[in-house]
Amino acid sequence: MTAPTVEAAIHELMDLAWNLVYGLLEDRRLLGDGLCVEEYTGIHSWVEEATRYTVVHSRTVAVLFVDTRPVDAAPFHHDLLGADDPKTFFSVSQ
Repeated sequence: MTAPTVEAAIHELMDLAWNLVYGLLEDRRLLGDGLCVEEYTGIHSWVEEATRYTVVHSRTVAVLFVDTRPVDAAPFHHDLLGADDPKTFFSVSQ
């Protein structure tokens, strides 16, 4: 179980752009059996210049947000969390 504030941040991002996230996962063939927001339990966020990047992930999928807009999805890899530039795990960074 995640902390309430982390869980709220995940839900806020995912709910805000539900259709866009669904489309990204579908386009990249990462949808699986459907999109269940409760499976997304991890979040990693950082700021570069005036842009906030956020990765929301489940055990199998990661979604990259630029500010509050989802821009890419990729299979989740644990190395993403300790990477100097997590955007490199995605094909689109903006």
